[in-house]
Amino acid sequence: MDKKKVAVPLVCHGHSRPVVDLFYSPTTPDGFFLISASKDSSPMLRNGETGDWIGTFEGHKGAVWSCCLDTNALRAASGSADFSAKLWDALTGDELQSFEHKHIVRACAFSEDTHLLLTGGFEKILRIFDLNRPDAPPREVDNSPGSIRTVAWLHSDQTILSSCADIGGVRLWDIRSGKIVQTLETMSPVTSAEVSQDGRYITTADGSTVKFWDANHFGLVKSYDMPCNVESASLEPKFGNKFVAGGEDMWIHVFDFHTGEQIGCNKGHHGPVHCVRFSPGGESYASGSEDGTIRIWQLSPASHDENDSLPGNGPTGKVKVSADDVAQKIEAFHISKEGKTTEKDKATDA
Repeated sequence: MDKKKVAVPLVCHGHSRPVVDLFYSPTTPDGFFLISASKDSSPMLRNGETGDWIGTFEGHKGAVWSCCLDTNALRAASGSADFSAKLWDALTGDELQSFEHKHIVRACAFSEDTHLLLTGGFEKILRIFDLNRPDAPPREVDNSPGSIRTVAWLHSDQTILSSCADIGGVRLWDIRSGKIVQTLETMSPVTSAEVSQDGRYITTADGSTVKFWDANHFGLVKSYDMPCNVESASLEPKFGNKFVAGGEDMWIHVFDFHTGEQIGCNKGHHGPVHCVRFSPGGESYASGSEDGTIRIWQLSPASHDENDSLPGNGPTGKVKVSADDVAQKIEAFHISKEGKTTEKDKATDA
């Protein structure tokens, strides 16, 4: 086997239970960041490029099903089986707010302008919390036809997207009227829905199919059958010419967006893959698995260019996050509570 074609991922340990959700921040002046949700109840923040552990958000009492960062990566949010969604300070790790629900929270998402937090779960109710008035009751949209599995914002926060755990389709809601304006029909429940970085496409995974929808006119653009049931799919954000999908066969499949042809397959996880997401620049993508690890894979042109060797711990020729920036973020994390020594010990363990 040609060694140059074997992808060697960065393996991120730390979670003690399955990793069920991943979210990359946009690129900020301090680089970009990756947050992970796990059934171990403790979301983790990492440097998005190197995978280095920055800190753990501690406070949930049950599995965390969903996590996200706001546009500036200054705040994080998480949705949990403990019937709550929490808002966190992403610099210090402090809990800023806990929004109580009456059942399991499966999904959460910050609005693009960062002022609102959207949640959904087993109650079949979409809730919109105003983060400028966190103590005010949320706006509720309560005619979802099933238990909510995924949520997202689009159209400059004018439209909400949701999918259900028990029935097929993606529903698009008008934020002003609270009514469903469109349903994107799928045969199976949609387990992953991602709005592309340029706002052009909605990428969905349902059963053994990955579909791409026009995010403005809602027509089906592409539909590809996968080699197995896939739980998650993500479109490369910079050129939009590739996508990745992961699911029950434990592999990460890379496909050509235009033809659906498989152009890569990465093996390494020891359990089904629950989530895959591209980094904001498209140079790498992360996968989270039942095996409790996160793996960060470089989208290397190695399969096309024999001269390109795979880097050991990050893409070559990219702007690196400076060591000072990362150190500053690490030192700020939880210092107010636990002190520098403990954090350094923790970083070593992770």
